[in-house]
Amino acid sequence: MTSQVIYQGELRTIATHLQSGTVIETDAPVDNHGKGERFSPTDLVATALASCMATVMGILARTHEFSIDGTRFDVEKVMVANPRRIGEIKINITFPKEQKYDEKQRSMLQKTAMTCPVLESLHPDCQKTILFIWP
Repeated sequence: MTSQVIYQGELRTIATHLQSGTVIETDAPVDNHGKGERFSPTDLVATALASCMATVMGILARTHEFSIDGTRFDVEKVMVANPRRIGEIKINITFPKEQKYDEKQRSMLQKTAMTCPVLESLHPDCQKTILFIWP
């Protein structure tokens, strides 16, 4: 098993990663009867995309002996109705000003990000708008 999720009531859950014991609490968003005091499940999906991109890009950078440390991923999730779902995930990826990347590194990083497992798992109807901001 990967995780265990327990419904706490009041539209909240506690998810536990079984290998590490790490806990994530969720709350329904304000626009869907919740308090919006925690990540919503759909927030976690959008955030997982950015985290996955960061992870696979970090593996690539380490393999090729350069750094993406300090790269920032700003995530915006856009919900749509009928059925209620994530319609778009927007991510701006801003690389640190003190780092310089040549064209080969930029190309490898972009290709790696755009083929990460989470992105490949998302439904094709979910628009993904990814902007790479280089120093």
